[in-house]
Amino acid sequence: MKLAVSKRTGKTKSELTKLRRQGDIPAAVYSKGNPCEKVTVKGADFDGAIRKLPKGYLPTTIFELDIDGKTKKAIVKGIQYHPTTYRVLHLDFLILEPKIPVDVKVPIHCIGEADCVGVKLGGFVRPIKRHVEVQCLPEDIPTDFKIDIRNLEIGQSKRVSDIDAGEMVRLLARPKEILIMIAKR
Repeated sequence: MKLAVSKRTGKTKSELTKLRRQGDIPAAVYSKGNPCEKVTVKGADFDGAIRKLPKGYLPTTIFELDIDGKTKKAIVKGIQYHPTTYRVLHLDFLILEPKIPVDVKVPIHCIGEADCVGVKLGGFVRPIKRHVEVQCLPEDIPTDFKIDIRNLEIGQSKRVSDIDAGEMVRLLARPKEILIMIAKR
């Protein structure tokens, strides 16, 4: 997804408030070994990009930031929302370098919820964790982890150790952590 960003000079709170009133979002772009760049993202562009994403997939989405004619790939590392309106107040982007590993929260997606044995017996799917943190190179970032829950009965669960992440992705969560459980109503 492409985002046009422009450098900003505003450092005071009033200048940032003025930006937000115009519908823009102040942001910071971080990269290893370089100072932080202060930028502005068009609010309408970012909102349009977010609407296209499934819920929970923002951490693994790679954005192409157009900064003064240079295109850099980045992910959103931090996002701040207004406490009552839930408008985006600030963004933190991390530039992806080809050979530098990055820590990313990867969403968990359940497969076979309608066919799940425990659900058919009156239980329900209870997600314990919605994301699993991994470390990998930027080109190896998984979109999500699909977990098959068809054979789970009431009281059974899937753990981090049940994820097949592949050789290039290192799971940072403990293997015994529970991800999804079939609970009794």
